Amino acid sequence: AVPVQNAVLMTGYGYGKRWTDNDEDNNNNNNVLLGVFIGGTIGGIFQSFVMSPIELIKVSQQVVGTSVSKATTSVVSGLLPTSNNNKSSAWRGLGATLLRDGIPHGVWFVSYEFAKVELTKMRNGSNNNNVMEGGGDSTADEIAIPMLSGAFAATTAWGVGYPFDLIKTRIQAGKSVGIVSTARDIVKESKDGRACYGLYRGFGLKLLRSIPASAIGFLTYETAAKALSSRG
Repeated sequence: AVPVQNAVLMTGYGYGKRWTDNDEDNNNNNNVLLGVFIGGTIGGIFQSFVMSPIELIKVSQQVVGTSVSKATTSVVSGLLPTSNNNKSSAWRGLGATLLRDGIPHGVWFVSYEFAKVELTKMRNGSNNNNVMEGGGDSTADEIAIPMLSGAFAATTAWGVGYPFDLIKTRIQAGKSVGIVSTARDIVKESKDGRACYGLYRGFGLKLLRSIPASAIGFLTYETAAKALSSRG
């Protein structure tokens, strides 16, 4: 599922960048940010329809304790047009998944593009100041800039989307119904009823996984894109 997920997202990012490249004012960085935001958001929305049933199976197995075969059969049968089962059960948590994967993925790509541009400017300025010393290491820049930008992007994107991930898991586990009511329940259960404490519980652990994945993912994308463009 992860390769499909990444392919959908990076396709949205690529289309967003190409859309701005075809614009007459493509030197305007605001246009680039708008393009990648739209591309990332659309990619995130499409991804939601792939990931929601898959994550429902995972949650049913890990949280509810349902066996993999039983959880898979239940979700797949609910997706089949000939099924007599309640089809809505196969899409339980889709609304929260859309909120987690839509705009936050737009933020993910905007944050990446913004950080990449700013780091490149800083590096170019440093190289200009040290031109007599031979400049910087371009190979190191090609690795460091995408990875640092990817790490920054993961932090900002999950900062926006993490509460919806928590809500989605609660709904898919069958512990709550409805996004607003689930959020209210989480806040009530948190220490002193503080919204941030409840809705961002486990946020640090999420970043420990997502930051390296984002950094490596963007480095892989930039490396592949450069290789393909050089062949073209």
